[in-house]
Amino acid sequence: MRKRILLPILSLFKSGSSEVEKNFKQAIEHILGERPANLSVYQLAFRHTSASRPTAIQGFRESNERLEYLGDAVLGMIVAEFLFTKYPYKDEGFLTEIRSRIVNRESLGQISRKLGLDALIEYDGGRRGRSSRSSMFGDALEAFIGAIYLDKGFRFTRKFVIKKLLTHYDLEDIIENKTNFKSLIIEWAQRENKELRFEVLSENGDRHHREFISQLFVDDEPFAIGNGFTKKKAEQSAAEKACGELSLK
Repeated sequence: MRKRILLPILSLFKSGSSEVEKNFKQAIEHILGERPANLSVYQLAFRHTSASRPTAIQGFRESNERLEYLGDAVLGMIVAEFLFTKYPYKDEGFLTEIRSRIVNRESLGQISRKLGLDALIEYDGGRRGRSSRSSMFGDALEAFIGAIYLDKGFRFTRKFVIKKLLTHYDLEDIIENKTNFKSLIIEWAQRENKELRFEVLSENGDRHHREFISQLFVDDEPFAIGNGFTKKKAEQSAAEKACGELSLK
């Protein structure tokens, strides 16, 4: 039944056989661990709005925004089910909070880069603004999940998300951090159209007692410094200080 519903959608995407497409197909196959059945739906997943293309329908330009919408819903459902099963005695508020931390734009952007999706994105560098730079990778990951769902179905997508995405998260660390200051400062930056980045300034001590010093830059200007026994905690510390400066707590 699923195939009969999806075939009209998938028939809209037809790919050629150029060398570029061959390399792209190999990259997708490597990430999926399986050959893609329909290559063009993945190509669309990595077409940023700045590189959107006109279609036969007047006024409609084709980009990955619709797939991003679909992938966001599929990802949210899979993560919700995963947490519901993993934490059977936690209430709705806990599950909602942890899910929001997992699917926040910064986390998705980091995982997107770890998977190598950033190298596949098609965009117009001249039109891409600061706010899109900070969210483009996470958007592409959601669109990619939407493409996997259309191409492979829910069961495969669920397995991919759990095995390839959720393994990048330290759930205990997410739960332990009551307030995700990093998410707060990222949300502020997106509202204010600011570009953020964290940079490790130094690592002190040996491998058993190592301390990281991380600096937060806003629009390439030093803003706050934090420290911690892991890079993540050092970044959280810097973000917490920045939130204090901006009265975001």
